[in-house]
Amino acid sequence: MKDGTVEEGVKEALNGRAEGLLAREVREGQRALAAADGERRTAVLRTLAQILGAREAEILEANGTDLDEAERVGLSGPLLHRLSLSPSKLATLREGVLTLAAAPDPLGQVQRKMELDDGLVLSRVLSPLGVLLIIFESRPDAVVQIGSLALRSGNGVLLKGGSEALHSNRILVRCLREALEAEGLPGGAVAGVEGREAVGRLLDLDELVDLVIPRGSAELVRAIQSSTRIPVLGHADGICHLYLDRAADPAMAAHLAVDGKCDYPAACNATETLLVHREFLPHLPGVAEALRERGVVFRADAEARALIPDAEVAGPDDGRTEYGDLTLAVRVVAGLNEAIDHIHAHGSAHTDAIVTEDEGAARRFLREVDSASVFWNASTRFADGYRYGLGAEVGISTGRIHARGPVGVEGLLTTRWLLEGRGQGAGDYGSSGRSFTHRLLEGS
Repeated sequence: MKDGTVEEGVKEALNGRAEGLLAREVREGQRALAAADGERRTAVLRTLAQILGAREAEILEANGTDLDEAERVGLSGPLLHRLSLSPSKLATLREGVLTLAAAPDPLGQVQRKMELDDGLVLSRVLSPLGVLLIIFESRPDAVVQIGSLALRSGNGVLLKGGSEALHSNRILVRCLREALEAEGLPGGAVAGVEGREAVGRLLDLDELVDLVIPRGSAELVRAIQSSTRIPVLGHADGICHLYLDRAADPAMAAHLAVDGKCDYPAACNATETLLVHREFLPHLPGVAEALRERGVVFRADAEARALIPDAEVAGPDDGRTEYGDLTLAVRVVAGLNEAIDHIHAHGSAHTDAIVTEDEGAARRFLREVDSASVFWNASTRFADGYRYGLGAEVGISTGRIHARGPVGVEGLLTTRWLLEGRGQGAGDYGSSGRSFTHRLLEGS
């Protein structure tokens, strides 16, 4: 029998490199996945949908274990809701996987093709980013959503879910690995990660991990952004605005305000601030009543409080806060200019919407508001990968360097250049040699 102290000491000594070995295994698996033909990646997704159906009872049992433990330690209601899986949620996940399977395989698609010279052809093709580290909280369904997007796009993925979903995450990661192995590809392209210490060590592996995507609280995202040299894709805050223009239809305004605030208040695309054109104020009490009936609490400026008597006095942070509950800031603006200025000054560039029948005002709002998603006469809650028809999303990005808004397959791709020649050298071209033709070829 081994000495427990010695064994633990060995584990501790190996701990620092365990994550490196894991990330290297994912890198090797990712390269095999990316090199496979598109039909095999499609087959993996179809197999994944079948496995999720066949193992539904086991998945729900594992999720039940997590829910029992979460209730025992007093996890809050909203977090319990996010943690919970159900037959209908699993059916939606399978539908999303099959949607991705039905989509064209993106890898190798030619974006640009040019003849540099006779017999020298250059192509720019779509390619995976590489190895993704995804850190998310509470929601085990994210394992399947993110994993299936990684499979479709040929990326390897390290999945770090919240400890409250430990058993659910484990079985769902096994489903992803089994789907790969069933089609003759390495299951190591997908790996589960457990423990904060492991995440900290992975964040140091910029030579093995290509992109970090944190999904969770603003505190989580900011902590990740300040802890790594690896590029981070995501958003820290979801401060979304709904602007009721002077030409807004009152019934539509009430409906979209209620949907944006009340459909899922904890979501990052929930409406947090209602901006009201001064000329729309006669209709504000009706909008407020519709919201009040759903339990909304208002924090309003003086002009809005004159029409919403039960509103609380807005503090300095109201109007630039992500509440995550049924609290709504209400501010009156003189017009479109002030509304846009407020959004740019206090928003988070996530999702902002205008309600108006004035097409000129709407077009200007769509053109000038610099957010990842900008809507006209639609709820901010539409900012979602599934609703956008992406099949799923790895997260929502408010950055400007790479993908913006809900990030699906396209946001997980980069490009490579492929050159096919007949023995040409760069020195063969110049003033005394051959000339480039630089002729775009068909389909470019």
